Amino acid sequence: MTSSNKSRNRNGDPEEMEGGGATAPAAPPPAPHPAVAPLAFLLGKWRGEGEGSFPTISPFRYGEELLFSHHPSKPVISYTQRTWKAASGEPMHAESGYWRPRPDGSVEVVISQSTGLAEVQKGSFDAEKKTVTLQSELVGNASKVKQITRAFQLVDGELSYVVQMATITTSLQPHLKALLKKI
Repeated sequence: MTSSNKSRNRNGDPEEMEGGGATAPAAPPPAPHPAVAPLAFLLGKWRGEGEGSFPTISPFRYGEELLFSHHPSKPVISYTQRTWKAASGEPMHAESGYWRPRPDGSVEVVISQSTGLAEVQKGSFDAEKKTVTLQSELVGNASKVKQITRAFQLVDGELSYVVQMATITTSLQPHLKALLKKI
């Protein structure tokens, strides 16, 4: 066997490849669960930058990574998010949860934040326009936050979102916005 016909397996051991070194193309990913299909545009890993502000804090910039994933046998999307300070890379915030699209175009979302805050959100999606809008039904374990909305939109391959927040002293207004690209 010549060196051009060798590759390494996952243990690093040499193994012979069929066809003189050519590898077969990767199989396409399985089709998403029918309930998830309208939100398939969200699936994958997204990375980009955002900015935050609110009347009670100084404006800030951050890096962000979102991951929307799912198993084809389940009618739910798993969601994770993490942010870091744009200037230093120091971790800032993280959250995770589940998105459950419904046949009527509605979506139910539960999110647990690293701060201990928990959200139950309901909203709607438009698969054709590639948009999702969410409104909090419950914000738990939060002494000050009373309402959170989230709006996502995919345009020209870029996922943008705006998060608005209301507290016991401040009405609903923009808090976070970001622009992300699939990686």
